[in-house]
Amino acid sequence: MKNVNAKADVVLIGAGIMSATLGMFLKELQPELSIIIIERLDTVGAESSDAWNNAGTGHSAFCELNYTPEKADGSIDISKALKIASSFEASKEFWAYLIEQKKIQSPGLFINSIPHMSFVWGAENVFYLKKRFDAMTKHKLFEGMVYSNKWGQLEKWIPLMMEGRDPGIEVAATRMEIGTDVNFGELTREMFKHLASLDGVQLYLNHEVRDINREEEHKWNLTIHDMQAHDKHQHIHANFVFIGAGGGSLPLLEKSDIPEAEGFGGFPVSGQWLRCKNPKIIEQHAAKVYGKASVGSPPMSVPHLDTRIIDGKKALLFGPYAGFSTKFLKSGSYWDLAGSLEFANLFPMLSAGWHNLPLTKYLIKQASQSPEERLAALQEYLPDARMEDWELAVAGQRVQVIKKDEKEGGVLEFGTEIVAAGDGTLAALLGASPGASTSVSIMLDVLKKCFKDKMNSPEWQEKLKTMIPSYGQSFVEKPELVEQSRKRTTKILFDQSVNAMV
Repeated sequence: MKNVNAKADVVLIGAGIMSATLGMFLKELQPELSIIIIERLDTVGAESSDAWNNAGTGHSAFCELNYTPEKADGSIDISKALKIASSFEASKEFWAYLIEQKKIQSPGLFINSIPHMSFVWGAENVFYLKKRFDAMTKHKLFEGMVYSNKWGQLEKWIPLMMEGRDPGIEVAATRMEIGTDVNFGELTREMFKHLASLDGVQLYLNHEVRDINREEEHKWNLTIHDMQAHDKHQHIHANFVFIGAGGGSLPLLEKSDIPEAEGFGGFPVSGQWLRCKNPKIIEQHAAKVYGKASVGSPPMSVPHLDTRIIDGKKALLFGPYAGFSTKFLKSGSYWDLAGSLEFANLFPMLSAGWHNLPLTKYLIKQASQSPEERLAALQEYLPDARMEDWELAVAGQRVQVIKKDEKEGGVLEFGTEIVAAGDGTLAALLGASPGASTSVSIMLDVLKKCFKDKMNSPEWQEKLKTMIPSYGQSFVEKPELVEQSRKRTTKILFDQSVNAMV
């Protein structure tokens, strides 16, 4: 930074998908706003948004079984699936707008068509999957989902997964042809490329926020460290601050000292992939196939055999294998967890830890797995898998939210949480899954919390409906919106792009 006392209307901390989305919204809604973006790494979208780090690239609730739990009475709760599927449709609408307006380049760079499938084995799981299918297909959002427990059909859908499988064990799968693969790292880079070209926007890489303090009423003073020049005396004075630094958000939120952040803690979860290095195997699989998570495992550890398009090439990953690390970021410090402890969150964190001892044991066990144990997990999905065709790769780091709770003392939550100052001048995003796929809906919630008056103005309302035609309406309550929206977004996002499976 050249100016040691810079000023901005908005500061975005962290150059990931969330900050990119919020930045795009704000410059579309109010072009005269000045925005400064601070990123500690030397490139944007390199932490949780990166394609190799992201546990799920296109969460739309078509195949993720952890979004449709079975209730005590045996029925299937699809409420979360409906919410996530609706949010993903809104994301596609916003991306389609950016393409139409030439704010970002060809959609084929970041989104491709790929079927989404759920796959289970064993009579109990097969029964569950059929109940899930019956419940979901009553809604327009899941129209087109097909179910089969026929061996021959599954061989056509997922031939690689059926080879060498015991024909005496019941199997079943659901399939949605309209599933997608989204490279959020590439999408993030495209959005920041556009933002950096606009008047009033400054992007600083290799810079780190070291402190956040109230300067005066409704304003903030951020202390910035230039990681290359080693200059610790730079400051930014901002009217609004968004902390979208992934796992690094919690420590920065604590520095703000807003009362709304009191009691929040974080539980870090690391991950690893098995990445296929045999091109012949990669070409034989063309789907995102999700199974059921092991009992006691976190949602980000739902096993999936995942076809992705990364840097224009088809890739195949299996995992993620969970692990325990005290880092809050992949590029963070092992002291991150200890550094996040405060008097206000100590009891909630200890309480949540006590009530989640099985999870902690599970993560430690996962982290200490041998190559043979990881291969055995893969062979449940690919019976003929061989170790020489796969390599271990480190995935991204996630920090799950811990909140104060009157009954339990502290609870561990799997999801995302917006923590905002009462005056709307600062907001932070905590948590993980489903994250990137629902970034548009999450950032709309940030705008509602922090820009209430402007969000209700006729000007912003009209612009929002231009960017997101379904804005203010419900895909669940108005099923006809689903067909209208998908017809438009499919034409814009996919008709112009090269189908990844061709």
